[in-house]
This record gives sequence, C-alpha cells and structure tokens, in this order.
Amino acid sequence: MEKIRAVIIDDEAPARDLIRHYLTDLEEIEVVAECSDGFAGLKTIVSEKPDLVFLDIQMPRLTGIELVEVMTEKPEIIFTTAYDHFAIRAFELNAIDYLLKPFSKRRFIEAVKKATLKIRAGAGNTGPASLLLSKRPDPDSPVNRIVVRKGNAISIIPVDQIRYVEAQDDYVMIHHSSGKALKQHTMKFYEDNLSKKDFVRIHRSYIVKVEEIKGIEPYGKDNHIAILLSGARLPVSRSGLRNLKEVLDY
Repeated sequence: MEKIRAVIIDDEAPARDLIRHYLTDLEEIEVVAECSDGFAGLKTIVSEKPDLVFLDIQMPRLTGIELVEVMTEKPEIIFTTAYDHFAIRAFELNAIDYLLKPFSKRRFIEAVKKATLKIRAGAGNTGPASLLLSKRPDPDSPVNRIVVRKGNAISIIPVDQIRYVEAQDDYVMIHHSSGKALKQHTMKFYEDNLSKKDFVRIHRSYIVKVEEIKGIEPYGKDNHIAILLSGARLPVSRSGLRNLKEVLDY
C-alpha cells in the first residue's frame, strides 16, 4: 500500500522531533520534509504535495492560520499548538484535528489514524485548505495584518495600510496604500474581524477605513457617495449611511 506523505511544520526543533518520534510506530506515514517556519512550509507543500501536514499555529513571520489562508493545495491538516485560543471541539468534529501541546502519544496516534482513514477512503479535503477556516471560530481580537499569496510569493499587508475592502464575487479586493490584492474571504469576515472603531461598512460591497473618508455627498435621490482621500468615490447604502453617522457622530 502506498504510504501517506507527511510534512511537519513547527518552529521548535523539539516539537518536530517529538512528532517524528511518535510516527515511528506508524509505518504507513512517510515524513517527506520538515520546516521551521511558515514560508518554508508553504514552499514545501507546493513542491511536495503532501497528503498530511502537522502544522504549528504560533510561528514567527507567518502563522499556521495565515499559511492555511493562502494555501490552494488540499492536504489533510492536524494543528499542533501550545495555545488554546480556538474552540478545540470544533476542530475535532471536522476534517482537521487540533492537538494542544503537550499532547500524549495516544492522542497523537488517534488524530493521525482519523486523518489516515479519511485519506485512504478518499474523503479528505476536496477543496482548498483555506476553506477549512470557515469552520474555525472568530478570533478574540481584530486582525492586524492580511496575508496574500500570488503564485509562490507571499505579501503581508498591515491593517493600518488598508484603505477599503471591496466585494468581488467569492473574493474581496483589498485596496491598500501600496496597491491592491485579491483575497479569498467574505465581506462578513472583514466586517466581523476588522476593528469596529477603525472600519465601517458603508455598502454591501464596501468596508472603508474611517480615517480615509474625506467627505460624504448626496448622489441622486436618497443616495450618497463617500469621497476618500485617495480620490475613490464609493456608494453608500441607507444602512451604510446610518453606520457612518454613528461612527462619525454627526
């Protein structure tokens, strides 16, 4: 039987060593690579196309969550982390698993066997791994940066550089101080996760940074336009106008 190809991504060498040690009793798993950061991990996933990834969350430069956000590949993912900021039970009920460090060998093997059964049955992830993020709970605090992938290159956009977010079918266009970038997320994600005091939804298709708004002008009957410092002119819906009045206190 063909072995399941796995990649270990963790910035701590002892953590990688422990996973490899635990896997010695599982002959059906072949570790094809180890990576110490998210950037190297993404390149390895693209080149090796593993079936299974053991992924730490808290890593410098690029976190495990951010790596998943920009992945278009389809490996099964088992998160391994020392932080319990997420609803662990939610992960355990879905296609991926979540191991809270320090985890026992029994718990580790249980997670691997669950992933193995899904992979062998052809019931693993049938869509990009980034879609799994829709199953995770919202973070406790607003996001402070956006990670975007174009080909094999990754760009990190600090939230304070975002001017506005525009809906584009199943994607959003992030307009920022250095240009724009397409991201596979929903408008609701940004409405829920950007700072409420810094960003406001002015239309079903637009979320704007408050300090970017230069003015609001009437446009036709009962319509308004938001004028941004960049010169962009964006439509404002009735509910968006109410949001603006509340945020701008006028």
